Amino acid sequence: MTRHAKGLLLTAIGGVALSFDIPMIKLGGGDAWSAMAVRAGSAFIAALLIKQIAQWLTGRTITLLPGRIGVVIAALYGLTVVAFVIAVKNTSAANVAFIIAFTPAFTAMTAWTFLGERPSRATLLTIAVMVLAVGIIVSDGLQAGSLFGDACAMAAALLIAAVITLSRAAKADVGFAPMIGGIVPTVLGLAVLGWLGEPVRVDNAAWHVFNGMVLLPIAYWCLATGPRYISAPEVSMFYLLETVLAPVWRRARPC
Repeated sequence: MTRHAKGLLLTAIGGVALSFDIPMIKLGGGDAWSAMAVRAGSAFIAALLIKQIAQWLTGRTITLLPGRIGVVIAALYGLTVVAFVIAVKNTSAANVAFIIAFTPAFTAMTAWTFLGERPSRATLLTIAVMVLAVGIIVSDGLQAGSLFGDACAMAAALLIAAVITLSRAAKADVGFAPMIGGIVPTVLGLAVLGWLGEPVRVDNAAWHVFNGMVLLPIAYWCLATGPRYISAPEVSMFYLLETVLAPVWRRARPC
């Protein structure tokens, strides 16, 4: 298997795993801050457990974050989650989905500008088709939502583009970075709940924990590792599988 094929396979697996995120959040229920804290906190704990198990099995020391660049990437992943949750809370889901669909375009621009990776015509055409397709999918729900919510969705898209580009530039193993970055939304979620005087309250914590301990580690590790093998714009396109497949999973089992 070529490096490019390996990268495509990894990111495809990650994109499919990530597509279950929204259905899992719906099944788990609860307010946004509680769900964010339990979900991201579970992913953070999963990273620590996976590291210990991997070290025990291989006998090698495993580094969670490769230096300062790893810390920056982890922090950006954490901020992406925060921006996404705030966007969902302040504008329509259709608006969020449509704005996030521009992530590949932003990634192509940042990778071209900072890494000199000029996207191929095929990649640019695919990006345009995907944006159009997502627009058609969510067209019925698009509305004049909150400017603040739309801005947060735009911030999430830009942050994803930045983190993919940085991961590509780092050329290091940053597979654990998204999970470690979960400490940011976890602390923020708990802080907001504490400020509001509210407890962590979800309808079914098992779904959030399963999501954070199993699905998200698979999704995050594959998507974070992908930039080592394929271009940044190619990686970003697989994030859109969540927009396309999440509604399918929700129809298969109503949340």
